[in-house]
Amino acid sequence: MTSHVKLRKERMGMVDYDTQIKEVRCQLVDQLKVLDVQLEQKSQQLQDLTDYLRRRGEIESEYARSLEKLSERYTSRIKRKEPSSHSVSQVWLALLSQTRQESKDHSAMSERCSNFLIQPLTHCLEYTQRLAKKSKDICSQLQDGLLKVTTELQTAWRTYFQYHSDYVSAEGKLKEAEKQEEKQKQSASKKLERLIEKRQGKVQEIDLKCTKARNDYLLNLAAANASINKYYLKDISTLIDCADVGYHLSVSRVMQAYLSSRGRTQESLTTGLQQLQETVSGLDQCHDRDTLLQDHYNTFCMPLRFPYQPHDGDQVSEVCAEGEVRCELEIRFKQIQARLNVVTPETEEASNGMLAAQSSLLESIGDDDLDITSGSSQQDGAPSAPRRRANAQEIETVYLTRVKEHLTLSSLESKLQVKHDVLKVALEKEPSNAQRPRHNGKMTRLRKNLSSANLMHNHKLFGGDMLSFIQASGQQIPIVVESCICYINLNGLHHEGIFRVPGSQVEVNHLRDSFEKGEDPLAQRRYELDSVAGVLKLYFRSLENPLFPIDSTSLLLEHVQIKNAEERAAQIKMVISSYLDPVIVVMRYLFAFLHHVSQYSDENMMQPYNLAVCFGPSLVRGAHDEDVVTLQPQINALVKSIIVQHESIFPSQSKVQGPVYEKCMTLEQDDCETILEEGDAEAECKDALETGSSIDSGACSSAASTQKRTERPRANSSGSIDQSRLTAGRPTLQIPFGPQCKPRGFVRKEVQSSEDIVVKVDKEVCRQMDSVFIELLSLQAQQDPSSPAASSPSAQAFQKKGKRDG
Repeated sequence: MTSHVKLRKERMGMVDYDTQIKEVRCQLVDQLKVLDVQLEQKSQQLQDLTDYLRRRGEIESEYARSLEKLSERYTSRIKRKEPSSHSVSQVWLALLSQTRQESKDHSAMSERCSNFLIQPLTHCLEYTQRLAKKSKDICSQLQDGLLKVTTELQTAWRTYFQYHSDYVSAEGKLKEAEKQEEKQKQSASKKLERLIEKRQGKVQEIDLKCTKARNDYLLNLAAANASINKYYLKDISTLIDCADVGYHLSVSRVMQAYLSSRGRTQESLTTGLQQLQETVSGLDQCHDRDTLLQDHYNTFCMPLRFPYQPHDGDQVSEVCAEGEVRCELEIRFKQIQARLNVVTPETEEASNGMLAAQSSLLESIGDDDLDITSGSSQQDGAPSAPRRRANAQEIETVYLTRVKEHLTLSSLESKLQVKHDVLKVALEKEPSNAQRPRHNGKMTRLRKNLSSANLMHNHKLFGGDMLSFIQASGQQIPIVVESCICYINLNGLHHEGIFRVPGSQVEVNHLRDSFEKGEDPLAQRRYELDSVAGVLKLYFRSLENPLFPIDSTSLLLEHVQIKNAEERAAQIKMVISSYLDPVIVVMRYLFAFLHHVSQYSDENMMQPYNLAVCFGPSLVRGAHDEDVVTLQPQINALVKSIIVQHESIFPSQSKVQGPVYEKCMTLEQDDCETILEEGDAEAECKDALETGSSIDSGACSSAASTQKRTERPRANSSGSIDQSRLTAGRPTLQIPFGPQCKPRGFVRKEVQSSEDIVVKVDKEVCRQMDSVFIELLSLQAQQDPSSPAASSPSAQAFQKKGKRDG
């Protein structure tokens, strides 16, 4: 590559992230300054060269003394500046040296210098300034992305430190309790035993959170280092090349035309012209780029890699894929792998497109009137000069678009690739026996379904007033919001197109109806992530009063036009602080979650703006319906600003009491149930027999056979509705055994656990249940003949089944 990229090995030891990022920021600012200085130098060189040719045309008829004065004028100007080793500068010096040898000329040379050679340099100056300005804009965007990655690294680092502090504290309390137990062995206090068990559970939970936070930190650390490597090794060179496209070609062609004219007019200057020809042939864009980088080594050298900084003696320095985290990391690894399979060819295609556009741009720049073999300034059949300039500007736009696309996709690919490699190494390691999963198949943990009586309320959830519902139900966060967000946090942060891809309308309606009844369906079984996301959007979209009060919409949209980000956030915060506390609590919870989703945009493709497009119409409404389309861009900008700056906009928990969104969510052992998929029932029974469980072998074989024939619906799959189960020729039901679901009547236990009971229901009971269901359907059809339930396939199937069983 180039020799400018060298690590600063003289700086050893641990470097604080804040100091290191501050140095990177200063370096990025210096890079923009250097690019501006480089543009000024190129512009000055073009202007000087143009001025030179014009003046040369005016004094071409004069004698050697006038030419000597001209040469001395520019030579003294160059001496006042630092000498440059750029190829263009060398050409300029050779040109002045050759000018000193010229003492006579004729009118033809004067005409060519005055008219023929100046116009291409003027065009070159124009498009060089345009390319440099747009390249600088792209560089600023890349630097913003680089700073965003470092900010995410800091955030993940702080989160990891926080959770590890909690883990160290909890572990210390556990050790203290164990010491008390050793001192009180003779008394054998049951209260002390319960305290130890409670603290052991707390240590395990916080350890899981710490592991997740550490994994996020390590992934963000790898992504930050990969982004910096890619930016300094490739992006800077690409941007410098982008700014210099056509510059060297134009200068080269002008000088070639000048040399040809001089060769025809004065044969006595053959030796001087050959020397100048050599310098012109040495025009090298890559060499000038490398020289620029080497001359400003401290500005463009790659900074130190961000080191891993463990917290308080933490010995784990790699991504941990043991225990319950392994399944999550395997899913994430597959998603990243699938994303890479898409991004890699896109990046290659973008690179080829950039090179093709660059060739087209160079071709259009070279397609001018610099015909060194003819004195005519306009070729027969060639496009006019204005037309060529218009075509060149179009090609410039295409080329800049391709450059931006290539840099963006290659940056994304580098981040995804390093995460893929880190996860692959972690997953290839065999888990230790202590952390090895108990079941061979896939295990899913769901929250227990709470008693629906605790969730009942007298106010409408969907299509109602949120404040009234919160006051009536006592839920600071409505159950549909909290449940959906928790479900997505545990299962769908990396799901591609979350909130953008629509879910199954049948599932969305089912979830809506269940939440409306006061139930929590997401605690019972798995649903498609897109359907869960659709229910969350549907809730806010159907509210009687939007989450953002309508009377404050105009003021918020006015503040979002402020250019300064800090001032904009302060004004938005002032408006939101005037809302009622329950509304602020829900907003704070929702936007913290959306910001968390956007942090995985490399994998789920949901940047803050994409999330704003999905949620904007549901959260903010205008005073009139016709304002929706007109105000949509401003609403999207408002929601995006709040997602990006939510920490500085919403008050902390100490100022406004209420639930706060937690990034690393887990399920309490007492609040979840374990779902075993295919192949897990046999393993469960085998483990139970080995440990002396009271479950008999018949029950195990029955449960295993039932489990083999039935697969529980998985996340991201369309099979979310269980099929009918048959065991030994009789229908079976899986009934959760809880305080409100106790089996009675003709039932016989088949497999019993602490969470679920699989029972056999007598055939007569099934017939009675079918007849009751048919009667309910007929009553509904009489009340509402147009209802689709009366003619649905499921109703007809139950009617046929009732007749057949009867």
